Amino acid sequence: MTSHRPIEEGVATDLAGEQTYGSYLQLDALLGAQRPVSDHHDEMLFIVQHQVTELWLKQLIHELRSAIALVAADDLPPALKRLARIKAIQRQMFEQWSVLETLTPVEYVQFRDALGKASGFQSAQYRTVEFLLGNKTPGMVKVFAHDPVLRDQLQADLEAPGLYDTFLRHLARRGHDVPSEVLDRDVREPYTSHPGVVEVFRRIYADPDEHWDDYEASEELVDVEEGFQLWRFRHLKTVERIIGFKRGTGGSSGVAFLQRALDLTFFPELLDVRTHL
Repeated sequence: MTSHRPIEEGVATDLAGEQTYGSYLQLDALLGAQRPVSDHHDEMLFIVQHQVTELWLKQLIHELRSAIALVAADDLPPALKRLARIKAIQRQMFEQWSVLETLTPVEYVQFRDALGKASGFQSAQYRTVEFLLGNKTPGMVKVFAHDPVLRDQLQADLEAPGLYDTFLRHLARRGHDVPSEVLDRDVREPYTSHPGVVEVFRRIYADPDEHWDDYEASEELVDVEEGFQLWRFRHLKTVERIIGFKRGTGGSSGVAFLQRALDLTFFPELLDVRTHL
């Protein structure tokens, strides 16, 4: 055995003027973006945790926009591939909370005031994901009035059909009897369950062999829904163990605010139909 491994012949070592690993990934910018505002050791963890989450949210948005476009074109197989990747990202985001949970209440309170009003509630990418999945909250757009670019993008996502509305329109084109009032609804408003859509899914689930593509896509959406709810719950429990029932830095009620989010659903009839099978 040896503790030394020589560089293999052929490995590039003269990198002057070449695109390198660091330059391709823009590591100078990426690794220079962690700028604690206190001198507390654990603030670095807090920053890295949230920046990594934002990177995963960026990829989620990338996949969701593609999935919506593919479903709108009735091209389900690659859309399901996008949803499979989204589920893998969700698992990463869920497990990531375990790292932040190593931050104790005593440690966090020593730099929490330095955050000012900064809060995850203000994450434009998180709000974009919710809009793309169909949880439309028109009033949220004004939170980003201070940034016209973000505000305009959120407004555009508010006014465009999300994943679920797009899927229901796909089902209608496939010959399923989706009620016209659902198809023609104002997509800027939050979606509410409709018994006619429950019946559409009941028929699909009653004969999966006949409707396999739509059945499979429905179950993929249920997976995404569950993954998002598990992430929300883990978020709540992490906040609860670190700050208890204090108000959030952005002014929210904290744990109580996160608890109410667990009552939200993106694809209500896909859950409702299980009672009718």
